Amino acid sequence: MTDNPLLQISTLPNHAPQFEEIDNHHYMPAVEEAIAQARENYNKIKSNPDEPTFENTLEAMESAGELLGQATGVFYNQLSCMGGDELHELAETIGPVCSNFSSDIILDEELFARVKAVYDKRDELDLTAEQMTVLEESYKDFVRGGAMLDKDKKQRLREINEALSTLGPSFMNNAKKSAESFEMIIDDETNLAGLPDSAISAAKHAADERAEEDESYKGKWLFTLDYPSYIPFVQYADNRDLREKMWRAFTNRAWEDEYDNSENIRSIVAFKDERAKLLGYKNHADYVLERRMAQKPEEVLSFLDKLKAAYKPAAEEDLKRLKEFATNEHGLDELKPWDVAYYAEKLKHKLFDFSSEDLRPYFPLDKVLSGCFEHFSKLFGLEFKKADNYQLWHKDVQAFDLYEKDSGDFVGTLYGDFFPRKGKKDGAWMTAYRGQGLYNGKVERPVIAIVCNFTKPTSDRPSLITHGEVLTLFHEMGHAIHGLLSKVTYRSVSGTSVLWDFVELPSQVQENWCYEKETLDLVSGHYETGEKIPEELIEKVRKAKNFMAGWGGLRQVNFGYLDIAYHTVDPNSIGDIGDFEDEHTKDTSLFPRLGGPFSSSFAHIFAGGYSAGYYSYKWAEVLDADTFELFLEKGLYDTATADAYKEHILSKGGSQHPSILYRNFRGRDADPDALLRREDLLGDKKAA
Repeated sequence: MTDNPLLQISTLPNHAPQFEEIDNHHYMPAVEEAIAQARENYNKIKSNPDEPTFENTLEAMESAGELLGQATGVFYNQLSCMGGDELHELAETIGPVCSNFSSDIILDEELFARVKAVYDKRDELDLTAEQMTVLEESYKDFVRGGAMLDKDKKQRLREINEALSTLGPSFMNNAKKSAESFEMIIDDETNLAGLPDSAISAAKHAADERAEEDESYKGKWLFTLDYPSYIPFVQYADNRDLREKMWRAFTNRAWEDEYDNSENIRSIVAFKDERAKLLGYKNHADYVLERRMAQKPEEVLSFLDKLKAAYKPAAEEDLKRLKEFATNEHGLDELKPWDVAYYAEKLKHKLFDFSSEDLRPYFPLDKVLSGCFEHFSKLFGLEFKKADNYQLWHKDVQAFDLYEKDSGDFVGTLYGDFFPRKGKKDGAWMTAYRGQGLYNGKVERPVIAIVCNFTKPTSDRPSLITHGEVLTLFHEMGHAIHGLLSKVTYRSVSGTSVLWDFVELPSQVQENWCYEKETLDLVSGHYETGEKIPEELIEKVRKAKNFMAGWGGLRQVNFGYLDIAYHTVDPNSIGDIGDFEDEHTKDTSLFPRLGGPFSSSFAHIFAGGYSAGYYSYKWAEVLDADTFELFLEKGLYDTATADAYKEHILSKGGSQHPSILYRNFRGRDADPDALLRREDLLGDKKAA
């Protein structure tokens, strides 16, 4: 038995990773050994003298790379949530090695011949719907991976995949390092005017932590570009010059500095375009969308055009109202981008008589988390138990075991990693360390994690989060529950392994409950008194729900157009990244660009899985709005509705096409007007 913990079958509960045994020097040897074992497993499949069948080919392939998936799964997850120079240097080595092995498999003529033999007689086989999906998707993977190309084109495809395996992590590392290179130290207390106590306390705590190593921070306040620090500053700080300084630093991440991402962007776009053309597609968007619900770039653009028709006039009205408010009531000569969040917060306070900060004391993270678990317990009959018998990758991480409340059956393992730290990627995400499905001939339960960057606790108060952060928690827990409640056989179609424009439905739909009193009562409790959010404050939150919905919607549409532009144009036409972005977002931008381009830190499409797919957030919002209308009709925690959703959507993963799953749940296709109806942007007429 190897002493490398990445290659061992863990003896921890649910075979969870042995984080405390893993060191950086384990990764490369584990990957090399796991590849050798996987290669041997694939060779056995190829050399099997028996006629190819689903079991001896497709099912065997499902488990062939088990150890490799275990090792790389831990590595890439730690790269995102821990980071650091050493892991990023390893990524530059591990990425190409894994990419070349993947190319070896997907370009293997003998393996493809066996898969094709099963695929060609699929109609004669007695396969389940899930097995048919696995077969069809595997066949498409080989074809789309270049299995039918000639030798020279296969070699070029291999080179492209190898290059892309390092460019994404490089983009992510540049954006993170650029952000970390900026900090704003305030030593004059008057410059804190307007900021809520929570932001001031957090900045003081951050400076005090640094002062332990560098006395120059002592007695000062430290602000960074981490979301919990940046957002309150631009939202509340009265000092306009400092708001501008923060805003410009944020928009200039990885732009015209030592971490500039321009060349990474041009290379990523060019390689993806070349790959698509090698495989016979018009462009990368055409290649990607073949396996999305939208299917074609034209369908995406039509969808974005429809949204723009509703959002743009609403956003223009939002901006006009904001400008008039800032001028008439605050004497501002000209509204700039760094003023928008600040005056929007003041206008919201005037219109609805509350501030976002009014909610924060009611949302200590521990109470929100326990209430969130109670919400999912009421909805899906789950029991969450804090677990102390797992190894953790950081002292801030918590672990939980989930069980079915009625039967007591084990559901899976959940980790929560909630606070920012140096090296950790911005934002929030859900991931799987071990997907649900077949391992060594046995169907196992999943090991899931949610990773966030919430407001940290300080010396005198617990972590108090905003309502927006509550939405984020419910969103990521929606993804997590999708992974945890999966009940399929094969990992390749389990949990969140669904078409990309369907994956956000289970996450986004959960945000709807965060505006309902019944749910807010579960997650709230004043950190000093335990008091629930007063009913009148909840009503104000509900009334303000669609405040500046046009502005927010147009922003998402803007990103969707930019994404599609990058992945449909001739890459040779992309010169200056800022100029390119300006040209392709001019019809959805209501301000001239006064800082760096969003592209330079647009990790979703350049370092994540959303290239040619950013539209899917809005696409899935249509599905989630339509879904939640049913819960509003039947009851927020109606058992029959929740059971149907659990059975037809959450448990099925990607075992059938999303349109089939959704129809099985809802009894019909989603109403395309549901989203605009929820946002009060439809009026009495159907959207054009």
